[in-house]
Amino acid sequence: MKLSEELKYRGFVAETTIENPEDLDTRASKKFYWGADPSADSITIGNLAALMMCACFVRHGYQPYLLVGGATGQIGDPKDNGERELKTLDEVEHNKKCIREQIERVINSADGDGDNGSTASLVMVDNYDWFRDMNYLQFLREVGKNFSMTQLLDRQFVQKRIGEGGAGISYAEFSYTLIQGYDFLHLYRQYGVDLQLCGADQYGNTTSGIHLIKRLEDATADVWSTPLIIDPATGRKFGKSEGNAIWLAGSDNGSGNYTSIFDFYQFWLNQPDDAVEYLIKIYTLLTPEEIDDIIARHKEAPENRIAQKALAHGVTTVVHGAGAAAAVENLTATLFNRDTDFTEFSKDEINEFAAYLPVVSKGTALVDVLVNTGLAESKKKAREFIAGGAVSVNGVKVTSEVDINQTTIVKKGKNKFAIVK
Repeated sequence: MKLSEELKYRGFVAETTIENPEDLDTRASKKFYWGADPSADSITIGNLAALMMCACFVRHGYQPYLLVGGATGQIGDPKDNGERELKTLDEVEHNKKCIREQIERVINSADGDGDNGSTASLVMVDNYDWFRDMNYLQFLREVGKNFSMTQLLDRQFVQKRIGEGGAGISYAEFSYTLIQGYDFLHLYRQYGVDLQLCGADQYGNTTSGIHLIKRLEDATADVWSTPLIIDPATGRKFGKSEGNAIWLAGSDNGSGNYTSIFDFYQFWLNQPDDAVEYLIKIYTLLTPEEIDDIIARHKEAPENRIAQKALAHGVTTVVHGAGAAAAVENLTATLFNRDTDFTEFSKDEINEFAAYLPVVSKGTALVDVLVNTGLAESKKKAREFIAGGAVSVNGVKVTSEVDINQTTIVKKGKNKFAIVK
């Protein structure tokens, strides 16, 4: 299957400057860049979809230049509804380190080499490296002079911010698109990169780079974007701004922005039948032939959830590795087995579970266990869950508040667990 065919099959096709997608198959220059700003210390499964598109290009011979926006992260990508809170320089530096590691891990896994993927072809760059020594006048002369205000004011996000009922926009965020445009120009000059990949929501910003390359280098550059991924359960896009973030970080880097590997696996395992075919093409490395076979077998016996299991295994392997995927699969089978006696687990087994589930110390009130492990948003909600029979301790439902003084597995609802030890 050619690159253009695979992009279409997996749903990685939105707005683009490339009139004929088949041109990607024979493009003379096979270099692209994709960027992420360090606005948090983890990226989400919304970003992961774009990274899986990047990996698709890599598998077809393209060299990736992956940008962590140390400069743009200090400004913030403009939202439709208001200004972003500025991050401190220490926050930006911390976030850069965290998401850089996540991006490298995903690409090196998703390029087809698995856990032992090579980093030889992966070039990581940071736009702070070329912006830290650029002064304001230089930026205005080289970049600002090449954009008309009319052109910038016509951008959709600007119109939403300055139109009737809009929150207004600062000059800093208004200038964001120029900074991103210069990134493309710099990478073109430095490395010969003439293709930018992005999510559909970034398409407008990416055209600034095309404009600069045309004006200053008299050269042609292109953009290829992928649709935003929509959460089938809520109808909202996957992402932190929507309040439904599923994070790639499997443990807390300091901000609380993480999703445990067990919960990550459960998220995919519990996708509805009408979404699983759409998601398995985007988020796994399964071949089209393997996917078609899985979907066919799933439709014959949907109660076996063959497609959901393949999806959960595939995406967890890409993000956290084959070992972690196997471990949470085994843990899932154990915790959801009706014959499991939760009081008979050995100390070693409990310690193994604790690597993938939130943990609190013995001697903690059940209400606090639920809150401290994220199984409840507040003590009020925790008490409601307990009173409503939604909480069990070592497999036994409880309806009153108790202290947990022994090694225990606490369950809330259908698939949320925590360890007390």
